[in-house]
Amino acid sequence: MADAPTDESAYRRLVEPHRPELLAHCYRMLGSAHDAEEALQEALLRAWRGMAKFERRSSLRSWLYRIATNTSLDIIDRRPEKKVLPLDHGPATDPHDGPGAPLVESIWVEPYPDAQLGMADGLASPEARYEQREGVELAFIAVLQHLPPSQRAVLILREVLGFSAREVAATLETTEAAVNSALQRARKAVDELALPEQSQQETLRTLGDDRLREIVEAYADAWERGDVDAVAAMLAEDAVLAMPPMPTWFRGIDDVLVFIRDWAFSGRVYEAIGRRRVKVIPTRANGQIAFGTYSWDIEQETHLPTVLQVLTLRGSEIVEIMGFVEPSAFRRFGLPDEIPA
Repeated sequence: MADAPTDESAYRRLVEPHRPELLAHCYRMLGSAHDAEEALQEALLRAWRGMAKFERRSSLRSWLYRIATNTSLDIIDRRPEKKVLPLDHGPATDPHDGPGAPLVESIWVEPYPDAQLGMADGLASPEARYEQREGVELAFIAVLQHLPPSQRAVLILREVLGFSAREVAATLETTEAAVNSALQRARKAVDELALPEQSQQETLRTLGDDRLREIVEAYADAWERGDVDAVAAMLAEDAVLAMPPMPTWFRGIDDVLVFIRDWAFSGRVYEAIGRRRVKVIPTRANGQIAFGTYSWDIEQETHLPTVLQVLTLRGSEIVEIMGFVEPSAFRRFGLPDEIPA
C-alpha cells in the first residue's frame, strides 16, 4: 500500500469502497439504521485522525472494521437500551383494541434497505456460517440484540464476515482463546433463541423468481384494493402482525384478519375522504420482500408514506408482517416522498 493519504479527498477515495459494507456491519451491531449511520460517521472520523498511525500490519479493510466495531461498542455503552421487535417487548394483544399508542422511546429494531447492504463478495472465509444477507434478516438482527455486546461482535465478525479468531482478537484487544469462548457462548445463545429453521434467503431461492414475483404482485394488489380475503389466502395459520413503534402485535390468522378488517382496511380510518385510497410500491429490506405503503392525504391531495411493511415467508405463505410506521425511513429505501393521484 502507498503511504497514508495526507489530504481528505485522497482519504475518501481510499475508504469509500468500504463504506457500504461497514454501514451494514454497524447496523448488525446496533439494530438501528439511524444509529449505524452515526456510528459509521464517527468511525470514519476516527480512522481519518488515526490514518498516520496505520502500520499496515493488517489490511485496510480489517483496520476499518476494527474501528467500526469498537465505535459501535462505544455507542452501545452510551445507549445501553436493547433494540427489540414488538414480539420481544410484550405479549400479543387483542386486535379489537386497535394498534394502540406508539412508544416514545427509541427501542425498536429498524428496517434496512437491501440497496445499502454492501456485500463484500469473496472476502468472507469458508468458515463463515451465515451468508451476509442472512446476517441482516429481521429475525437474525433481533436475535443479535439479545447477545452481550462483545459476543455480538465476535459472532458477526467470525460467522457473518469470516474474520479469523486472530483478527477478531486483535480487533477486540483480547486473546484468541477469549474469542473462541465468546463464540461458543454466542452460538449457544442463538440456538436457544430459536431462529427459523430456514432463512429467508433459502426460502426465496426455493420459491424462484417467477413465484416470488407472483407473491409480490398479489400482495400489493390485495393491499391496494383492501381485499381481506385475498390477504387471508396468503397468510399462514400462525401468522403474526406487528407495527413498531406501537408495542401491540397480533398472533394467529384470525386475530391478524380482525385487525386488517376492522382497522387497516376499515372505512372508519378513511371517513374524511369517503373511501380507502392506498398505493403500494414493492421494495427490499433486510434481504426480504417489502412494500412502501402510501395513503391519500386530503389536505395535501396526494398519497403520503405511512407504513413500510417487511414480510417473512415460510414457503409461499406469509408468516410475519412487520409494519414499520416510520414514514421518514422511506427515503432511505429510495421510495418517493409522495405518489400523486
